[in-house]
Amino acid sequence: MLATVIAVLGTLLGAVVAGVFQQRTAHRAERAATTEQLRRDRLNAVTELAAAASDHRRAMWMRETATLNNEPADRIEELRAASYVTRSAITRPLVAVQVLLPEPAVSAAAKDMVSATYSMREHRQSSEALDAARKSARTAHDRFVTAAAEYLTAP
Repeated sequence: MLATVIAVLGTLLGAVVAGVFQQRTAHRAERAATTEQLRRDRLNAVTELAAAASDHRRAMWMRETATLNNEPADRIEELRAASYVTRSAITRPLVAVQVLLPEPAVSAAAKDMVSATYSMREHRQSSEALDAARKSARTAHDRFVTAAAEYLTAP
């Protein structure tokens, strides 16, 4: 009889231990999947913001160059409308970066990149001033990408 009780207790204990290990394994897999999804979301936000800022920088360059070159009003209006679309495209990924990447250096670099890109319209006095503003925006873009890469690759 004692042997039977010990066998039953051993079986129950084995089932409990196996259940605990199975639960731990499931939690680890769930955490790993959540971590991987967050990493993908962060990378997508950074990529989308960098691309949107680059698109807007290009649109602003074309718009302001057309203005400096006294191109026809309908062409300038077409480029202005295009720049409004690219500017609007920055909003969603900028918010995503600020929410998903809580590192202050990344958020600051993102804001600097966007501000430098937006400020291109303030430098339409000459081609040289516009070119300097474009270079400044590109430099801010590179700083953002570097800050985000450092954050995303940190252990």
